[in-house]
Amino acid sequence: MTVHFVGAGPGAPDLITIRGAELVARCPVVIFAGSLVPRAVVARARPDARVLDSAGMTLDELVAEMRAAHERGEDVARVHTGDPLLFGSTAEQMRRLDALGIPYEVVPGVSSFTAAAAALRRELTVPGVSQTVILARAAGRTPVPEGQDLRALAEHRATLALFLSADRLDEAVAALAPAYGAGCPAAIVHRASWPDERVLRGRLGDLAALARDHGIDATAMVLVGPALAAEGFPDSRLYAPEFAHGFRAARGEEGR
Repeated sequence: MTVHFVGAGPGAPDLITIRGAELVARCPVVIFAGSLVPRAVVARARPDARVLDSAGMTLDELVAEMRAAHERGEDVARVHTGDPLLFGSTAEQMRRLDALGIPYEVVPGVSSFTAAAAALRRELTVPGVSQTVILARAAGRTPVPEGQDLRALAEHRATLALFLSADRLDEAVAALAPAYGAGCPAAIVHRASWPDERVLRGRLGDLAALARDHGIDATAMVLVGPALAAEGFPDSRLYAPEFAHGFRAARGEEGR
């Protein structure tokens, strides 16, 4: 028996991986994060499956269900939103399963930050502009480790993807603006890939007001960085005719 931590993707039911969908359809126990995972994702479960919404459960109750399934010899599909290893609170579950000797695996999923980039139709790693993406969140009820606060991370001027921060944008903007500048391109993507997805483009200094004006304080990805509005950047070397790699020889003038 195994617990399968499955990434359900950012929202659209067809953005779950084939492996993840097959596990949801096969496992006799499906436990899903009902506050964020659409019902259509777990509608794939077999008719006799035990389907549980973990939104109202504590960690102890959640692990107890996994342990009971293990004792019955049943596999569990533990379905998380996005990718289960990014702000998914899976580490504490895996630690409990390790202590109990219950095996598990992780099936990755499409993260909300990549779904937000897709909605914006913007590459986050643009040549000559940004070759680094930082995944972070504003400090809240759970503090961030020393040296990982937004003001420190902003010094890199990398593309920044903020999780779980739509209700803390005043503080986030105040921390980021000294390094990025208030005019830095930024965006809020609310419920990326869901039918009611909303894409708000603007500047860093306007983000908090933009969120308030549209009533957004949760379930949103915030992206900041020059890559979001980059123009006139150099082409990558990958497709340059003189650039040789394992699948293509360099071409001279006559091959152009």
